[in-house]
Amino acid sequence: MKTLHMPVEIGRANQHDVRIRWQDGHESVYPARELRMSCPCAGCVDEMTGAIRLIGSSVPQDVRPLAVELVGRYALTVHWSDGHHTGIYSFELLRKLCPCCRGVAGRSAV
Repeated sequence: MKTLHMPVEIGRANQHDVRIRWQDGHESVYPARELRMSCPCAGCVDEMTGAIRLIGSSVPQDVRPLAVELVGRYALTVHWSDGHHTGIYSFELLRKLCPCCRGVAGRSAV
């Protein structure tokens, strides 16, 4: 695993959003609903085809994390206010989902 994909601090940016400070100094703030909509679990994404199963209208606009827990040394799981809790967000995926890094060509952190 790349060293720069290791978080050194995980917390809240505000009441709803998740903030991660990475070992390379980068700080990511994930809007709660966007992160929930990006859940990679088998219930939200078809494992065989990669097709999105999650129906956007089923996720409340004000969804928020109730708890964020480490999964080993490679990922996080989030317990959401809508009852969902089966997604495992790898650190690598989280860096790719970082709102300020998405779509930046050639960025070495992604």
